[in-house]
Amino acid sequence: MKTALVWFTNDLRVDDQSSLSAAIKENDRVIAAYVIDPAVTKHTSYGFKKMGSFRAQFLLESLTDLAAQLSEIGIEFHVFFESAEVCLPGLILNQNCSTIYKLYQWTTEELQQVEQVKTHINASIKWKYSYDQFLIPITEFPYPSIDQLPEVFTSFRKKIEKSVTIPFSTKLSVAQTHKSTVRHSIPTLESIGYKQPQINPTTAFPYRGGFTSALEHLKKYIWEDQHIKTYKYTRNQLIGTSYSTKFSPWLSNGSISARQLYTEVKAFEQRYGASQHTYWIIFELLWRDYFKYVSLKYKSKIFTTNGINGREFAHRFNPELFHQWCRGETSDDFVNANMIELHQTGWMSNRGRQNVASFLVHHLHNDWLSGAAYFESQLLDYDVDSNYGNWMYVAGVGNDPRNRIFNTRLQAQHYDPQGKYRSLWLQKKLF
Repeated sequence: MKTALVWFTNDLRVDDQSSLSAAIKENDRVIAAYVIDPAVTKHTSYGFKKMGSFRAQFLLESLTDLAAQLSEIGIEFHVFFESAEVCLPGLILNQNCSTIYKLYQWTTEELQQVEQVKTHINASIKWKYSYDQFLIPITEFPYPSIDQLPEVFTSFRKKIEKSVTIPFSTKLSVAQTHKSTVRHSIPTLESIGYKQPQINPTTAFPYRGGFTSALEHLKKYIWEDQHIKTYKYTRNQLIGTSYSTKFSPWLSNGSISARQLYTEVKAFEQRYGASQHTYWIIFELLWRDYFKYVSLKYKSKIFTTNGINGREFAHRFNPELFHQWCRGETSDDFVNANMIELHQTGWMSNRGRQNVASFLVHHLHNDWLSGAAYFESQLLDYDVDSNYGNWMYVAGVGNDPRNRIFNTRLQAQHYDPQGKYRSLWLQKKLF
């Protein structure tokens, strides 16, 4: 009997999941596992946990939902709170697994994790990788090699729109077997070293993790409320649950795929017609893909001070100014309001992110890597490629290194003219 292990990472769903689909098709028996590495719960050199409590809770909710999906198709699910090289070799040996199916990840920590596991298992075990994190399939990459990826997004986008047909998402095809149980219970927040976060009731993201919640939001946002019809007009707003799509947290851990969202947008266009608003959602998905291809091209360079273009970055880390920025205690009300929202909810608008990043780098003259690390800890929708890609972009050491300095006071006047957003989070009336 051929037994396979599906090692879940940022692909926490059953449908449109190439690793799981291939494992079921090619083997007699399939088991699944997810590893929460204790390293992500430890404090970084900046003084906060690598994964903050909001993202940790969202992850556990997503794993709980995935466990239910896997149980429905008879696949036992093992969830570990240990380093991968400690827990997976024993599981692979005890279950007599001959093949491991996994989402391919190329960034430093993820590569090291796989290599450490490989040193503790039989060399004859096969590894099969999928690339489900992309909207554009890796097989449809429109350049001869990754080295020829353009340094400017617009060139990439135009090439995609001209020459690539994006596939729709797929459903898992498997006959239902007996229901299974989770062999390793999903840990609680407290058991992995967190306190239950107290989420501000005015949060713009009041949703749970997991495919079930993502699907509910997808139906409501696109089909019931049809906020998709005004997305381009509202996407730079700051207050409420519907000014932007809010799909990014589910996309970041793979509770839904970019193809699933794309498929739903195209279905809406088929029924109601395409518009600048539906196009702009796809445009944002292409940006997400672009940053993934950038990190695939440059790998560990995205984590270096001088970034991917090697441009000299003169600013240094100032702990006092940095922690004032983290706490929302700077001289700028607009920056402070955004940072307080992030601290109290795990969410911040795209407009806010650009402004606070610019303020840290260009006004406080601080190391951009510290800001990227704080976002990694706090954001519900942390995605390694987009996070570091966007921070390099703002710092001028990434793609298209033009001047990205935001005048935060003018931005506040334009996007929060009556001070409603700042009053909401600063708890004081400004005007």
